[in-house]
Amino acid sequence: MAPRAKPAPDEISDAQLLRYARHVVLDEIGEEGQARLLAARVLVVGAGGLGSPLLLYLAAAGIGTLRVVDDDTVDLTNLQRQVVHTTAQIGKPKTDSARDAVSALNPEIRVEAHAVRLTAENAASFVAGCDAVADGTDNFAARFVLSDACAAARVPLVSAALQRFEGQITTFRPWLGG
Repeated sequence: MAPRAKPAPDEISDAQLLRYARHVVLDEIGEEGQARLLAARVLVVGAGGLGSPLLLYLAAAGIGTLRVVDDDTVDLTNLQRQVVHTTAQIGKPKTDSARDAVSALNPEIRVEAHAVRLTAENAASFVAGCDAVADGTDNFAARFVLSDACAAARVPLVSAALQRFEGQITTFRPWLGG
């Protein structure tokens, strides 16, 4: 296969075409859709049990920028379920550990790591400029703050929750009505 000319900003390179080949062959995605994924920015709040695997899948799919917010550090007790972290990362901020793992999986992905707690004062700034938000938090206060910020900014919120052997996931876009 002969190399193509340098791609335009809304096109993908030969290397990206190969990396994302399984997406590109899908009629619902194709090269145009993959270029949109590469240009996308997703906020993931929580790099624990829910956010941890999500970050890896989003990076593998080629989401161009991942903004990660979590104020916790990696602990040995996290490792059996928080697959983005490793033993070598124990004691480090989860956001740094997640950034390292995402970069190792897909070095083209930009990771904006914020080792802070999501609050009513900072939520809007984290949501700003994002195409979607994933809630991987484990407390109701943060969930409500994030929901309010997403609704105000008209950014889709994907919220998931787990408890023991049960889970749920839903997408909120209240500005659409119905």
